[in-house]
Amino acid sequence: MEHSSSTRKKINRRKIIIWLIVIILLILFCYYENNHLVVTYYTYSSSDVCEGLDGYRIVQLSDLHNATFGAGNSRLLDKVDSLEPDMVVLTGDIVDGNRTDISVAVELAKQLVNRYPTYYITGNHEYFLSEEDRSQLIEGLKSAGVVVLDSEVITIDAGEEHFYLAGLDDEDLIGDTLDGLIRDIPVDELIIVLAHEPDFFEKYYSKTQADLVLSGHAHGGQFRLPFIGPVVAPGQGFNPEYAQGEFELNGTTMIVSRGLGNSIIPLRLFNDPEIVCVDLKRLSSS
Repeated sequence: MEHSSSTRKKINRRKIIIWLIVIILLILFCYYENNHLVVTYYTYSSSDVCEGLDGYRIVQLSDLHNATFGAGNSRLLDKVDSLEPDMVVLTGDIVDGNRTDISVAVELAKQLVNRYPTYYITGNHEYFLSEEDRSQLIEGLKSAGVVVLDSEVITIDAGEEHFYLAGLDDEDLIGDTLDGLIRDIPVDELIIVLAHEPDFFEKYYSKTQADLVLSGHAHGGQFRLPFIGPVVAPGQGFNPEYAQGEFELNGTTMIVSRGLGNSIIPLRLFNDPEIVCVDLKRLSSS
C-alpha cells in the first residue's frame, strides 16, 4: 500500500514538472513570436518608375501600438538602419488608444527623422485618443520633423526625378477623397498612397489612378495557423482577405504590413512583427 502511494506521488510530481516545462516553453515561444523582428522585401516594378527612381527604397513601419523593441526601440532602429532606406513611412496606429504612451511614438519619430525623411498618416487608434492626446501626438511628430499627411498629396524629389506621395487621414478612407487628391496628376506619373486600412482596396483605392498603396491595420490576421492562414483582422472579421502581403487590382498594387505591435489581442501566433521594405524598379515600357 505504501509502495502504491509512493508511486502515485512520483507520477503526480512528474506530471507537474512536465506541465511546468510546457508552460515555460509556451511563455518563451510567445515572447519570441511577439519580439522577433522580421523584414519582408517587395519589389514594385512599373514603367511609371523613372530611371532615376530605379532602386529607390521605402521602409514602412505600421501599427506599433506603443510597442518597443530594445531600449529606446534600438533593435527596431538598427533593423531600419541596416536597410538604408531613402524614406520611412509610418502608416498609422503608432500609439494604442487603450494604453497610450505618446512619448514612445515621439521619441521613435525623432530618431527616424535624424536619419531619414519620415512621413506619417493616422490610423484608427489615433481617433480613439482624446482630442488633447491626439493633438499632443500630432504636434510632437511635427516638432520632431515628421511630415504629417492629412489627406494631402505632395511631390517627393529624388535627384532630378520625382513621384507623388498621397496620405489619407483615417477618417477620409471612404468616398472620393483619394480620387480628388490624385485625379489631376498625369497618368504616367508614379503615385504612392499611404492608407491605414486595407479593407477599402476594391471599393475605393483600386478605382483611382493610384499605382501603389501601403497599408496596415490587419495585424497579419493576428494568429496565422498552418493550412488555414490568417484568422481574424479588425474590419474584416474571420478569414480576412487583406491580412498581409501584396494584392493587385485594376492596375493598382496594395501591400499590407503585418505591423509591429498588438492591441486588444495581446499575442501573435506564427506572425512575427514585420518591417516592410519596398524597392522601386524601372520597368521598360517597350
